[in-house]
Amino acid sequence: MILELADIRIQPGRQAEFDAAIQQGLSTVIAQARGCRGWKVNKGVESPERYLLEVFWETLEDHTVHFRGGPLFAQWRAIVGPFFDAPPVVEHFELLAKSA
Repeated sequence: MILELADIRIQPGRQAEFDAAIQQGLSTVIAQARGCRGWKVNKGVESPERYLLEVFWETLEDHTVHFRGGPLFAQWRAIVGPFFDAPPVVEHFELLAKSA
């Protein structure tokens, strides 16, 4: 399992719009992606324009090749991209330890 962590910064004052857009994009686009095993979104308390998106992928290639290189990526960016203040910072992680 691979964790994609996207650090997203949106334009100030657009949180309510983005909240709806990201949930729509996740449920209608990301949910269809090959190897997607779920997601989690957290929004900043001290920095209300900051969001952390976690997407769980079966393999790294499911995200980097199949999703990013396929038609779903353009659909995803059309929904959430207009809110970005800067391009998201995206990194991938493997699980090392987990609580019960």
